[in-house]
Parts: sequence; C-alpha cells; structure tokens
Amino acid sequence: MFLTITTTGTPERPATDLGFLLHKHPGKSQAFSTSYGTVHVLYPEADDRRCTAALLLEVDAVALVRRGKGKGRGGAPDAALAQYVNDRPYAASSLLAVALIGVFSSAMRGVCTARPELPAQARPLRIEVPALPARGGAALVHRLFEPLGWTTTVEPVALDAEFPEWGDSRYVRLVLESDRLTVAEALRHLYVLLPVLDDAKHYWVAPDEVDKLLRAGEGWLPEHPEQKLITSRYLSRRWSLTREAMERLELVRLAETDDSEVEAIDNAVAEDIGDTVEAETGSEAETETETGSGSESETAVGGEARPTPLAVQRRDAILAALRAAGAARVLDLGCGQGQLVQALLKDVRFTEIVGVDVSMRALTIASRRLKLDRMGERQAARVRLVQGSLAYTDTRLKGYDAAVLSEVIEHLDLPRLPALEYVVFGSARPRTVLVTTPNVEYNVRWESLPAGHVRHGDHRFEWTREEFRSWAATVAERHGYTVEFVPVGPDDPEVGPPTQMAVFTLGTPQEKEAKAA
Repeated sequence: MFLTITTTGTPERPATDLGFLLHKHPGKSQAFSTSYGTVHVLYPEADDRRCTAALLLEVDAVALVRRGKGKGRGGAPDAALAQYVNDRPYAASSLLAVALIGVFSSAMRGVCTARPELPAQARPLRIEVPALPARGGAALVHRLFEPLGWTTTVEPVALDAEFPEWGDSRYVRLVLESDRLTVAEALRHLYVLLPVLDDAKHYWVAPDEVDKLLRAGEGWLPEHPEQKLITSRYLSRRWSLTREAMERLELVRLAETDDSEVEAIDNAVAEDIGDTVEAETGSEAETETETGSGSESETAVGGEARPTPLAVQRRDAILAALRAAGAARVLDLGCGQGQLVQALLKDVRFTEIVGVDVSMRALTIASRRLKLDRMGERQAARVRLVQGSLAYTDTRLKGYDAAVLSEVIEHLDLPRLPALEYVVFGSARPRTVLVTTPNVEYNVRWESLPAGHVRHGDHRFEWTREEFRSWAATVAERHGYTVEFVPVGPDDPEVGPPTQMAVFTLGTPQEKEAKAA
C-alpha cells in the first residue's frame, strides 16, 4: 500500500520544508510499527527544487484477521471469499488512513514547533495513490476531491491488461494536484476520503468516530456538496451516528455562516427571569418575580392564592390567538425546549406542529420532554422537530397556517432582525404570525431585577411598548399584514403588561372584514 506527497520550491522557499511539516527528516528512512503491520516513511528525492515523501504500509494479513475477528472490513463481501488473499496489502483503504494519522498526526493538526510559520502556507502539492478502490467509479472521485480545490486525474485500472474486453476493475490510479492547499488540509482530506471511496473499514466504527470525522472535516466538510455521502460511508452507514454527525455539521455550518461560535448558538437558552422554571417532567414552579400584582390565581398554597406563572399565561394567550385564527398547521419558531409544542399537542385541532430551533441541545431536551421515542403513531405524525436558523430562508417553513415567535426576537442582534423579518413574513408568509417579547417598561415591577438590567443575559435588547408597536407596524405594512396588540399578564395602568404580543394577519383590513362576513 503506497502513497507519495510531492512539492516543489525555490532556494528562498525550499521544497525540503516538507520534512519540517511532516516531522520526518528527508535524509533518512524511518519505520513505525502498527497493529496491522509496518509503516515506512522515506524520501525518493529531496532538494530545494523538488521533494517527495513516500509512505509505504506493509500489511500483516494474519494480524489483521486475528485482530478484526470478522468486524468492519473483515465483514465485507470480498473478504468473505478469502481472509488471507485480498486487496488489503495493496489498495489504499482505512488501513492507509489510520497509518497517515498515526505517522503524520502533528502534520495533520498543522503543528510545526521548529518552523511555526510553515503550516499555514499553501504550497504546490502532488499526491499519487497507485491503487485506490473507488466504489462509485471515477465520477465519484472527481465529486469528492474537486470541490476541495484539487485537480484530479483518475485512471481506471483494467481487470486484466491482456483482456481489455473484461472491462475496468473498481480500482483507480489517483493523482491530486493543487497549489492553494496546506499540507495539513491535504492530509485531512485523504484521511477522510480514502475510506469513503473504499466504503469499508477494517475496524468497528464506535461513537467516537463522529468526533474524529468532525475534527478532520473542520473547515471543509460542512460545506461539501457530498457531505451526506461522505458522512454515511465514513461511519459505515450506521444510521444513528450519521444522524448525529449531520446535525453537528449543520450546527457548525450555521455558526460559520453567522460568524459566531458553535457554543454561542447551541446554548439551549434558559427561561427569562419572568418565566416559569420548568423541570424535565413538565412540572412548573415560579420565581418570586413572577408574582406580579393582578395575575390570576391558579391554586392555593397554605391558604394563599398562588399566581399563574407568566410563562403559562403567555402560552395560554398564544393558544387562544391560534384558535381564534383557525390555525391547524403551526410553526413554533425558536421552540427551545418544547414547552409550547407540548401544549399544542394537547389540542387536537392543531393537526401539524413543527418546532424549529438552531440549538441541537434544546431540540434534544424537547424530544425527551415530548417523549417522541414512545409516542403513539397517530400522535407522532402530528409533530416534528427540525434544526434551522431564522436568519436564512428555509423552504421547509412555507405553507403553514400560523407561525409563533415566542420570546425569540430579543435574542437577536438588532442588525439581524431584517433577515428574520424576511424569512418569516417575506418568504414563509403564514396566514397568522404571533410575536411575543418582554415589555422593558414592566421591569421596574420585578423586585429582584437590578435597575437597568435585562431579564436574561442573552437578550440583545428589550423594547418599550411604543418601540415594539412601531417595529410591528412597519413589518406589517411592508409585507401586506395587519397587526393587533394583545397584553399578556397583569396589565399595569402605568407600565403596561410584562409581555407584549403582536398578532399579524395576512391581508388588508377590508379582506379581513370580508372573510369574517
């Protein structure tokens, strides 16, 4: 099993810098023992103008069979023909990928202590793999490598050169060339894509393979057009691992597009200070700040009336507005941990409920809260949880009766609100849109909230009633909606309610009157 990496240089930037990058001296040959054989690293040529590093893997077929015990590659159809006579010692596969990371691990991470400026430098590279299994043919090889910046030359290997009528084998000779990639990027591409093309692994694929894939795929896999195929094949088509990897890759893609950290958007945002703190079981408790005057009593504790938590009042107001609008198919945009979705499921008039959130952590909690894995077939057909960002147009959001943005807009930076506005009102265009947000004027009624503070650390702003009405009226006029405002919670005569809700309805007032008639 053989692979070469060649680079060219000048006296100012000698090609022998490849030795620093690979942490292997061009002046000597080195050998490394692995579980499945011996890896040799040598340099057939090394001078200022041209340097080639070769990796030769001598596979111990007996050790491979004994250690594999029929798993991974040993379970592939061709291995069943003969355990000791097969292509593994000769054709690039997951064995070569493991050898690459074992021998060139520092180079793959982009680490070079002796010359720290080298790893970030792109350089002319030529990689040759004489025998590469390509399940999918030459066309798949092009589709995998060319989006990454490689010029690919793929030569199919005939089954037998003396009998051309037999056709080509599944093996190809691969040459990759590029002058705009780093050595670290090249090695990571090979580490992932060699076993993908072979579509088999010589070892059992455990859950930690997802982390390995994401580390090696950092910077290129989230945007690769063949991401799904790469992920599925790399993880040996294990559905649960593939789904986890795809979800995490989507989160990475959204974070990169949003120019933020993954942790910043996958934060499973907690409830606001005025909201109920709900346990995983769905039981409710309230903070002292929820007991503002004027709230309705729900139960009695020690003879005293227990106020209805603001979060419950908000959900009740949303449900009432959806029923009044006659909505059956509802989007919960920014569904968080699924409290509203859970409430919607209890009413059979809501026939389709879709919860959307950018945070996979929040969606996981929502899934557990709803007990989706134990839900009956009829009930499960009514609900879906999907990952998505409200900053980008999504065709999945079109065609619904209503959309709810409950305590969502205040978590966005103000410059991003126009994007959300277009996604919801310009692209998805549900017949009814409900938007709730804190009323900052009411904050003086929260005794435990320091003056000048917002209700939650992640709030980018909190609007007065006038600011919210002005924004809502502008949005409605721009997109052909009418808007009405509903107080949620005790409506204080001086500062208004703790939560303000806007009810947007598609169409003009005349159209609404005609429809009502």
